Amino acid sequence: MMAALLLRRDKKSTAAHLKSDLNRTDNSSGVRQLQELLDSVLNPEKPAADTEALDWCKCLIAGGEGFEEFCKTVRSYDNATLCGLVWTANFVAYRCRTCGISPCMSLCAECFNNGDHTGHDFNMFRSQAGGACDCGDSNVMRETGRHRLRTGENVPSVPRDLILMSEMVLPRFIICIIQYLRDGYTEPDTSTERDLQKVLQQLEPQISFLEELTKMGGAMRTVLTKILTNQQTFKDLSMGQEENVFAKKNYENYLSALKNSGLVSVEQKAQTGAAEPTRGSETGALGLLGAAAPSSSESNKEEDQDGGQSIGQRKRVKLSSTTKDPSIMDSLKHKCFLEELLFWTIKYEFPQKMVTFLLNMLPDQDYKITFTKTFVQHYAFIMKTLMKSQESDTMSNRIVHISVQLFSNEDLARHVTEECQLLDIMVTVLLYMMESCLIKSELQDEENSRHVVVNCSEALLKNNTYWPLVSDFINILSHQSVAKKFLEDHSLLMLWMSFVSFFQGMNLNKRELSEHVEFESQTYYAAFAAELEACAQPMWGLLTHCKVKETQEYTKTVVRYCLETLQIWFDAIGFVDELAPNQVTFHLPLHRYYAMFLSKAVKCQGIDLESLLPDQEMLMRIMVHPLQIQASLSEIHSNMWVRNGLQIKGQAMTYVQSHFCNSMIDPDIFLLQVCASRLDPDYFISSVFERFKVVDLLTMASVHQNTVLDGEQERPMLEGALTFLVILSSLRIHLGMADDEILRAEMVSQLCMNDRTHSSLLDLIPENPNPKSGIVPGSCSFEEMLSVVADFKAPVFELGGSMQQGMYTPKAEVWEKEFDPIMVILRTVYRRDVQSAMDRYSAFLKQSGMHTTGNPWPPYKERTPLHPCYKGLDRLLHCKTLHIVIFTLLYKIWLDHSNMSEHVLCMVLYLIELGLDNQVEEDKEDEEPCIEEHCHDSWFPGTNLLSNLHHVINYVRVRVPETAPEVKREREPPASTSAEASNFGQNVREAQVFSLVAERRRKFQEIINRSSTEASQAVRPKSSSTRWVPPGTPPQLVTEILEIHESMLSLLIKLHQKLSAKQNSLSATWLEDMDANPNRHVHGDGITAIERILTKAATRSHQSKRSIQEICGKVFPPVAPKKNSPTAKKTMDKEERRQRARERQQKLLAEFASRQKSFMETAMDVESPDTEAAMDLGASEVKESEVLYDCVICGQSGPSTEDRPTGLVVLLQASSVLGHRCKSDEAKKLPTTDEERIYPADTCGAAHDVRLALMQSFFKDSSCLQSVSIGWDGGVYVQTCGHTLHIDCHKSYMESLRNDQGMQGFSVDKGEFTCPLCRQFANSVLPCRPGRSTEVVSWHMSTNKKTSVLVKEVEDLQEQLGLFPVSTTTESNLSKEMELVIKDIKNTTQRKYMDYGKNPGSPDNDFLFMYSVARTNLELELVHRGGNLCSGGASGAAKRSCLRQYLHILPKQLTLPSYSCFYDNRPSYTQALAALSAKFSPEERQAWSTSGTLKKNAFNAEKSYEALLSHVITELSMVKTVYDVNTEEPSMLSTSVWSPQSIEYSLQQFCLPYLRLSCLLQHHLYGDNLSGCPEEEEFSGLAGCLGLLDPAPQPSNPMYSASCLDWTVSAFDLMSQWCSEVTGLADTQTLLVQDLQWASPHLLHLPDNYNTIFQYYHKKACTACKKVPKDPALCLICGTFVCLKGLCCKQQGICECVWHSQHCGAATGIFLLINASVVIIIRGHRFCLWGSVYLDAHGEEDRDLRRGKPLFLCVERYRVLEQQWVSHTFDHINKRWGPHYNGL
Repeated sequence: MMAALLLRRDKKSTAAHLKSDLNRTDNSSGVRQLQELLDSVLNPEKPAADTEALDWCKCLIAGGEGFEEFCKTVRSYDNATLCGLVWTANFVAYRCRTCGISPCMSLCAECFNNGDHTGHDFNMFRSQAGGACDCGDSNVMRETGRHRLRTGENVPSVPRDLILMSEMVLPRFIICIIQYLRDGYTEPDTSTERDLQKVLQQLEPQISFLEELTKMGGAMRTVLTKILTNQQTFKDLSMGQEENVFAKKNYENYLSALKNSGLVSVEQKAQTGAAEPTRGSETGALGLLGAAAPSSSESNKEEDQDGGQSIGQRKRVKLSSTTKDPSIMDSLKHKCFLEELLFWTIKYEFPQKMVTFLLNMLPDQDYKITFTKTFVQHYAFIMKTLMKSQESDTMSNRIVHISVQLFSNEDLARHVTEECQLLDIMVTVLLYMMESCLIKSELQDEENSRHVVVNCSEALLKNNTYWPLVSDFINILSHQSVAKKFLEDHSLLMLWMSFVSFFQGMNLNKRELSEHVEFESQTYYAAFAAELEACAQPMWGLLTHCKVKETQEYTKTVVRYCLETLQIWFDAIGFVDELAPNQVTFHLPLHRYYAMFLSKAVKCQGIDLESLLPDQEMLMRIMVHPLQIQASLSEIHSNMWVRNGLQIKGQAMTYVQSHFCNSMIDPDIFLLQVCASRLDPDYFISSVFERFKVVDLLTMASVHQNTVLDGEQERPMLEGALTFLVILSSLRIHLGMADDEILRAEMVSQLCMNDRTHSSLLDLIPENPNPKSGIVPGSCSFEEMLSVVADFKAPVFELGGSMQQGMYTPKAEVWEKEFDPIMVILRTVYRRDVQSAMDRYSAFLKQSGMHTTGNPWPPYKERTPLHPCYKGLDRLLHCKTLHIVIFTLLYKIWLDHSNMSEHVLCMVLYLIELGLDNQVEEDKEDEEPCIEEHCHDSWFPGTNLLSNLHHVINYVRVRVPETAPEVKREREPPASTSAEASNFGQNVREAQVFSLVAERRRKFQEIINRSSTEASQAVRPKSSSTRWVPPGTPPQLVTEILEIHESMLSLLIKLHQKLSAKQNSLSATWLEDMDANPNRHVHGDGITAIERILTKAATRSHQSKRSIQEICGKVFPPVAPKKNSPTAKKTMDKEERRQRARERQQKLLAEFASRQKSFMETAMDVESPDTEAAMDLGASEVKESEVLYDCVICGQSGPSTEDRPTGLVVLLQASSVLGHRCKSDEAKKLPTTDEERIYPADTCGAAHDVRLALMQSFFKDSSCLQSVSIGWDGGVYVQTCGHTLHIDCHKSYMESLRNDQGMQGFSVDKGEFTCPLCRQFANSVLPCRPGRSTEVVSWHMSTNKKTSVLVKEVEDLQEQLGLFPVSTTTESNLSKEMELVIKDIKNTTQRKYMDYGKNPGSPDNDFLFMYSVARTNLELELVHRGGNLCSGGASGAAKRSCLRQYLHILPKQLTLPSYSCFYDNRPSYTQALAALSAKFSPEERQAWSTSGTLKKNAFNAEKSYEALLSHVITELSMVKTVYDVNTEEPSMLSTSVWSPQSIEYSLQQFCLPYLRLSCLLQHHLYGDNLSGCPEEEEFSGLAGCLGLLDPAPQPSNPMYSASCLDWTVSAFDLMSQWCSEVTGLADTQTLLVQDLQWASPHLLHLPDNYNTIFQYYHKKACTACKKVPKDPALCLICGTFVCLKGLCCKQQGICECVWHSQHCGAATGIFLLINASVVIIIRGHRFCLWGSVYLDAHGEEDRDLRRGKPLFLCVERYRVLEQQWVSHTFDHINKRWGPHYNGL
């Protein structure tokens, strides 16, 4: 009853009344009244959209005053010290690495600009997921970057009565919202239509109101926190009143929603619960977590999908049965509003408004802690919801938006880890997530494999659904205290290892052997991303905390678990010692964890390596898979996997790519190095060659059979194997290099491949630590290192307009001392980069004169010493197996066996040299004689390379096919002395047999016997030892004995001979000569390399030195050709032929390049006169011959005739460049504040429009149209490349273009094409008038006639034209073409730029337009010449000009009057006098008038300006209005007194524009040469050129303008007449004072720092649609702000940018895109991306502001942009055009 009464009264007074009631000491009646009122107002049965309830709440909370005032009052009590601004996706924020403690730190623009970050490493970024400002949060950022916010110390405490009402009303308001959410929610699987968005839309005002409350500051947030976290209030209100059915129903709805909120749904729990105690620790995660699917109805589906395989048979993951908190699995229980609000936020899939509300509350510390706990409590449920969500992308972003705010704070993260088991929850949920997409692994033993891996084609992995979880996990592991908890918790670590093993061996590739794979799956990227994000990044996170001795235990634990899990994995896939063939997986995260923790243990923690290694047998197993990857890389590059499609190449590239290499290939190679240093070297080397499938190739025989490789694959595979061994023995990244050295080596290798920009270099260098931190590690910073190794090349322009960015290039000493080809090979994604590095290296050597002949070889680089733990690695280089291989290969290369290459020799020599540089201390006890070792010992006596080098090998036994040449040769008994014959039998016994496979088997057997039990022997597959024996081939193999008598040294010396092609290339004394110059061996080719090796061998061992001298002392016969088998010879010829072909090709290419270069220079050099241009033909010849034209299509040369006219290739384009000129030479400034403006009224185009309109109001239309020019805006500019073609050839050329639809970039239908010769863009052909060159000269004869005679001639001609009709009856082809061209010209511009008359289309109008085109072209040429003709000569603009041809096509009747009006200088002079007199002050006017009157009667008065000036003043003064306008405001000039000199100067300046145009016209019509002159003499020079002045020089007396006048009738009479007409007009002043001088056109002046533009314009609302555009753009010509692609501002189907370009630039627009920092050009129907005029400190563009570094104006680039605009060359210089379809 009471409520009904209250409802009727007005809200404000009710609120005030209730407030006063509640403030009494006994407030029970007030409370009761309020509750009753709220019961009726906040009734959840009312529709949510009804805003009445909201209005009541606002009034009640404000307690009677206005809500706005209440907000202000509350805000004044704000005690917050944090900014806490929350933003959503796409918001522009800042990140400063210098100030941030956490890598996720971010600041809003306001806080950033208020803080001082000069010199800091910061960048601007567009938020992807949303975020919040961290200003003031000392957990996340250092004090340095904080600007002082108002601190809460001096803020008074909040008066109780101010917030009393809020405390009463808000709980009811929140429960009301919750009831709406309960009511609106329906489960996704129910049959009803599920529309959560609709529910949310209705609740929009209520949630916005909550958001508004949070923005009132700390005081209100405290109230809200109390309400949200108060458990009692929640208990009282949550159930709803007993009698309210509606509330009850809601509550049940809520309970049922809660039921499924655990990871396990209730039904499954009931099933598994009973079995749990009995199964104990065996309960798998699937048992605990429920089945792999979230609900029982779905789990059945799940089972069926696997082809009847039930879940139970999958490998169960041992989930620690002692999970500390079983509640992870349970349904949720809520105790306060906050918990239920978060619950519904999750259920409704994180609506943006709710997220913002929850985050806005974070500055309140109590709230932050409670909310974080609530979030963690709901964590499993969040991820479960995410997996089911349709919109997982959006949801992921919103989740991370919240979690990053909570988990970046170390104290908070530690707190919830300890209290709420955050780590357990995360790992459990990760396991749960991945278990939904496991499949059986097919690696190794497909049938019996018990291993399961994730299926990369599942949505969960393909769409990266797991990333929010992984990102949170990485984030909390970055806190040391949390990471330590993780590393101390063994059960968690074990869980984590089982999680990692899900990725071990995923995405298995099987080599296709028969036909090409049908469908190329692209799942591999999902696999690489998953390993990097889910395995590698957490690993790097953990490694950052294992840096010191104190953390040794952690490392040991991880290593122990890695080995255990690896052992489990080997057992599960059934792997013993032999790999299944033709399989490879690039994913071995367990191996890599093991490797990286080993590396860290040795490098940082000083743990002894031995203690972390398993037994030999386990090491052998560990080595197999990483080695298989290395061999597969080689196979893929040898095209053995070509049938698997391109994706396999993609995998090989991704594996070594910069973002992945330090988590993939580097750990793999390190692990192999560890294995190699600990296993028997002979076993390791033979494994490598066997794995690379080149064992059969390693025979002394010239012919062999390879059962596993095709012929063309042998060479690349052998090169691959040797290169791998070189990398293995020389790479030191994890074997003792310091971080600085690693950074330096990485940087050098990238710079050697190509010059790099700063950002690409940053991107290409693998980051060592946890990849989330923005700072490259190590004591030495990236910048310092860069400045040491590289030089900066500033951004430049190339001919042809392509813009280079600022690049870094290696310093000379880097090329000389640090270029490391091995590192380059390791880091190249594309093989061509290796070649590129070598080319650059050889270019450097040639340039510096270090090596000028032939191609240099990759230089050998000394290595940093090995860490003592890895000393065993050197034994690889000192083992007999490797020495046998080296010997065999040297022998084969010397004899030119097939499949040997320069690269093979290079790598063999590299290995020898590495061996010489890394000696092993001989351990005597190791050399115990072994009975079975004989097959080795007979080759070499020991293992030391140095002593084996000079060991001579006499005979070798080989197995060869019967057809081999060796067989035939050896069958003949040796025709030698009997003594030798008797020796033969003994030699056969001594001959060496070498079989790598047998070797490896024996070693393996030994190790197995030594270390393992019989059990493991029983498991060994029997078949493995026979696998490499080719079936059915042995019968054709015969054993033969070859006579060798060589040592490695002798082979090296013979190869030296062979390479240098000299019989005796090394004299016996060359070693002594070498000592004199030790440095000459660093750079060079193979000859140098061999000399270097021999020198090293000689200096390190006397025995070798003696051998070398001995061998060199003998004179060698040349290599006997008979030893070459025919096949080898063939391949040799083939090689030679190839080489020659290559050289020929190089030569041709070089020639072509030089031709092209010279052509480019002539075509592109806009400034130099083009001597071959057709226009200059006939300009200077005075022969009586017709002008000849070359047709660039048919190649014929001939004159242009009426029937077969020739045309000039031209580009017609509308231009408003002239119209944008201003009076001042200063460019207008781009406004960057609201106060600044640009006024367009002072432009040339605007001034001429006003003038024409004014004249049309006074004079008749036709007369006006004959007296003005209109081409300022939208005039047509005609330019040519100078090439000519027959018009009929052109038509057929266009036809062929029309049929060839592949030609994009221009529209053939619009007549566009590219010049067939120079490919310049064009759109029309201007016919050349037939005729002889004599016509040109005839005009000059008559210059000595009097002006009066000339006037008469012109009048006569006009009469004649009137008498004869122009059109003759027959139309020639030429006249047709002329008409077509005129039509083209008219179509080039828009109608509005042609019709200025009162009746459009009249002859007057046409005359005006066509004449104005000529005027436009003359004016533009003047602009291109710099505004005057002082330079004389032909300029670049003249080269492109085709005015003469254009003037020929103007209809005859137009031509004459236009010429005559060009050539009358008297009106111009009179105007000058009048305009000048108007500037005088009245007194001066009086004075000049009287002084001139005295001279009027003198002789020659008509040529004295004083007399004429005085006459004009007198005449004009008769009418008062002419001079009276400006009396009240004294003119600026009146301060200075006019002297005779200044008057003369003004008159000359006034007449100059007219004279310049006349001269130019004369130059084009009659081919006169323009002579250059100094600027001060321009007037006399031009007057002389025009014949107005006697050209004889008059240096002594000053030049007078009046003397150029040649009056035909009395000057004074003429002037009087002119003046009387002027004075008859009403508005004389505006017509009279007119300054013809316009400055050259400029684009707007831009600010230096891009941020100035960005901050002002990216939030600015569009003037047309009043919204902030998604893609704002700026016109750089006039400063207009437009929406790019905005549909809001479309007019007539045309988007705003295109529309503006038509109005502002007659279809040429230059726009700066604010959000991308790039400039786009719109030209007609096409557009192109021009590039950016703003570059960062390293001279780089930042397109789309991705990097967000500060950008600065590059003045040179802007100048080029302006020059291209003024010279109309956008079409020629920019190559990438596309149609815009009016959509920009």
